[in-house]
Amino acid sequence: MSVRISRLLIVALFTACAATGALAAGKTKSSAKSTKAAALPSLVWRGDYATARGVVDDVAKAWEKSGKGRIEIEPFNTASGLDAVAHGLADVAGSARGSAGGAETDLQFMPVAYDALVMITHPSNPTGNLTVKQLHDIYFGKITNWKDVGGKDAPINLYAVASPGDGVEYSLRRLIFGRGNQPVAAPRLYVNTAKLEEAVTLDPNALGVTTLSGVANNGKVKMVSVNGTRPSLATVTDGSYTLYTPLYLVTNANSPKAAVIQQFMEFLHTDTVKALARQHQLVPYSDAPELAANDTARREKILAEIGIKMQVEPTPAPPVLAAPGATYASASANAPTSERALEAKQAVESRKAAAAAGETHKVVKGETLSTIAQKYSVTVAQLKDWNHLSSDTVKLDQVLQVSAN
Repeated sequence: MSVRISRLLIVALFTACAATGALAAGKTKSSAKSTKAAALPSLVWRGDYATARGVVDDVAKAWEKSGKGRIEIEPFNTASGLDAVAHGLADVAGSARGSAGGAETDLQFMPVAYDALVMITHPSNPTGNLTVKQLHDIYFGKITNWKDVGGKDAPINLYAVASPGDGVEYSLRRLIFGRGNQPVAAPRLYVNTAKLEEAVTLDPNALGVTTLSGVANNGKVKMVSVNGTRPSLATVTDGSYTLYTPLYLVTNANSPKAAVIQQFMEFLHTDTVKALARQHQLVPYSDAPELAANDTARREKILAEIGIKMQVEPTPAPPVLAAPGATYASASANAPTSERALEAKQAVESRKAAAAAGETHKVVKGETLSTIAQKYSVTVAQLKDWNHLSSDTVKLDQVLQVSAN
């Protein structure tokens, strides 16, 4: 064997050894990352695409980046998410509607943001505005041609998602008919809003409902104004665009992961998550208490424009965000000696003691404005108002007013 060949073989041998070592090191590093990720608490989220795209996708990344845990996201539709949480197959569900009663009564619906319900059509469609009365008549089957709403002479191909399987569809029907389970004249039904949006991009005569967070940056569909107002973060915030709905995260009080779920819920009220919400054209729920307060008046006004008297419908009041009083009342009724019930009872007693001491609270290490609000059964917005705070940030040993008195 020549000296040159021998040298080449030696170089090749060293190169192979180095590559093997690097590969082993890479595997070790990858294994370490996998082990670390596996060690983090994991929650399974399932629900509609509206909540997934608007809230959960980016929040899940921020949650994992914070080192608190991981979120496994399984978007499909509202009904699948609620059913999974009810039967312990998922920890958190996403819903663009509140509880419809029945089997959902035992689930806890927590509103996290407001999203606009947006009517979409094909970009080539010249119609750019509909009144709520026209919208009602289209869904009811009275108006079937675009020329009857100032458009071209062509049939209105109404696309919809089965309700109450889809929270977006349910919420729109509740606004324009007075009840979310109203049958509509929509021969084309889809399993979720994502599939509906895809169909609208292919049909110049299409019309369907989805959410602002889902299509704000989608140039393949055209958003239709309602009563002359275009859906946007600003018009939902000030209430001038009236077709909006809360987005809820839904949990089961009997979940074995209740502690981790509670931490995740508290994370949703941080400035980081609120900023993410606004990037998706969502209004953080705790920043807009007037929208909740004006909900009944809004619905009455919409139905009056259509000529419908508002029906008496059992509508759960918007829940106080993780209020210990409500938590204790619910938990004690079902399991008075459970750990959850005892923790809630302690929170209620702490609140009463602090109130008796002068209605103030001194911030301790690890507390956030959200956790303090929960402790005293008030909202973050109220705490900010009473203490003239411009953000959700609090400082160690800061003394806060925790009541209006």
